Amino acid sequence: MAMSLNRVQLIGNVTRDPEMREIPGGSMVASFGIATNFTWNDAQGNRQSKVEFHNIVAWRKLAEICSTYLKKGSKVFIEGRLQTREWEGQDGVKRYRTEIIADNMIMLDKKGSESGEMGAGMGAGASAGASYAERPHKAVAKKAEGSGEGAGADEMAVDAVPAGEEINIEDLPF
Repeated sequence: MAMSLNRVQLIGNVTRDPEMREIPGGSMVASFGIATNFTWNDAQGNRQSKVEFHNIVAWRKLAEICSTYLKKGSKVFIEGRLQTREWEGQDGVKRYRTEIIADNMIMLDKKGSESGEMGAGMGAGASAGASYAERPHKAVAKKAEGSGEGAGADEMAVDAVPAGEEINIEDLPF
């Protein structure tokens, strides 16, 4: 049997404050967006950049953490899986929305910054301490308790992001 994989890892800036709601079964869900940059050099050697926008959904305890500590402009690491929802709009047309179902989140803002009250590396079970950029070559991220299957059981090493590929908040079109 062939193996398949559905994992997403993103580092970007929050584009809108998380919207928290409770579903009929009593579970909490938070929805928010993040923006990531992709830069490259074109055939003439000019540096080009493209911004991608991603829809993020967090459940249960992770939803509460995201809703409490993430704000528009916060730098964040999100790990999760892709999921596409399908529904029929009021006009009868089928609609689709691809989202990232988050099961891990690490705040990357430095301690005391306006957009991240909790500080660097905290939230969703990650270790506290120096900011992401100040840490040695790897940061360990643990899955949030109760955020999905196998929560808290696995650990994963995350490589540092090259300093030249950061999102400038002023570049966001909103």
